Amino acid sequence: MPLKLKFPRPEPPSPMFSAALEIVTILREHGKKAFFAGGAARDLLLGTAPHDIDIATSARPEEIQSWFEKTCAIGASFGVVTILRDGLAFETATLREEREYLDGRRPETVLYTDNEQLDVERRDFTINGILYDPIEEEMLDFVGGLEDLRRGILRTIGDPARRFSEDYLRILRAARFATRLGFNLEKTTEHAMMKFASNLKRLSGERIRDELEKMLLGPRPADAFRLMQKTGILRVVLPEVAGLEGVEQPPEHHPEGDVFTHTMIMLEKMCHPTRELAWSVLLHDVGKKATAAVGKDGNVHFYGHEKTGAEMSAAILSRFKCSSALIGTVEKCVAGHMRFAFVDQMKRSTWLKMIAAPTFPTEMELNRVDCASCHGKMDGYLLMLDRWIALADKPAVPPLPVNGNDLIRLGFRPGVRLGLLLGELRDLFLEGTLTTREALLGHARKQLPPS
Repeated sequence: MPLKLKFPRPEPPSPMFSAALEIVTILREHGKKAFFAGGAARDLLLGTAPHDIDIATSARPEEIQSWFEKTCAIGASFGVVTILRDGLAFETATLREEREYLDGRRPETVLYTDNEQLDVERRDFTINGILYDPIEEEMLDFVGGLEDLRRGILRTIGDPARRFSEDYLRILRAARFATRLGFNLEKTTEHAMMKFASNLKRLSGERIRDELEKMLLGPRPADAFRLMQKTGILRVVLPEVAGLEGVEQPPEHHPEGDVFTHTMIMLEKMCHPTRELAWSVLLHDVGKKATAAVGKDGNVHFYGHEKTGAEMSAAILSRFKCSSALIGTVEKCVAGHMRFAFVDQMKRSTWLKMIAAPTFPTEMELNRVDCASCHGKMDGYLLMLDRWIALADKPAVPPLPVNGNDLIRLGFRPGVRLGLLLGELRDLFLEGTLTTREALLGHARKQLPPS
């Protein structure tokens, strides 16, 4: 028998809750069992609005499809149908028993059941095994999830070795849930994570990427990566970052410690990060281990680490099957993150083009958290911020009054020389040296080769 806890429906209910309640009501009217499952029940108990609501039901996929007008049956072979209602999607899974998982991801066979306890006992963690009956307004707990939630403990349902062998991704999910919720890992669960971490190599890059991004963009990202480092997960999924631990830095520039410590502090200081910023922060110094060398002054230097790091970042994100747009942005941010140390020495044309780049907002935030996480010197950041603000709504790089066709009409031939001259004219224009079309064309005429 489950442990039952009365839990009234939220008032007023959110649109998502109301739509999910309607689905459960329709399933019940057809004589089927139906509950909110997984994270929805957990989040309701924690007092937070669920991001989504999954439904567990004794109805079979074909029945669900016949009773609801709008459905998506991509996962029907595994007992999952998505119901579309009021502009929202609700993953609705038929109750099923535990069966053998031979590929570390999907069961070999799916055996449906009308017994909700059997369905719960095949799930991952006790806090995700709580069911909510929104009709009776009761939480149902067959696996001790309510007590673990009260005590702040993350544990698997049943044998952790079995749970992690069924789906290797659960090892990463354990790290994510523990840090997102601020829970402690139950000891046998933690030991199993460490024992089976090497199996993560068998997962696709996309599945690993999705879990890592949930950690990077969620609460306590640094804690998640520290936990992965502690349990050996990080050296399997991101050995380049794991290897930054112990890479010492000059204390006058980095009093906080080694490169890994510095990177973790940066993750803590991110504010409302985008995917582009989070990956840039995580990978900005990834080239330091490969470039570390003791100079004649006896200090450790990392000459060229930004270029090496950019190349490594592109390789890592390609391994995770990230989009070319994301890879390009992160690569550019990592390659240019040292430029802020020299912005006071830059020509006006150089820093104007820097501000005009689409990546500039991300580069600015990367520099802010970088400096704030080590020496605390914000001179370059503040100077560029003042310049950025001063431009207000004006384009940092206004259109050049001349173009390639103008130069061809003067007598230049298409080619590399033409491109170089256009770049020279653009710099002179941005510097304010030549500000009119006539002056720019006059300068170009002087560059014409003798006829």
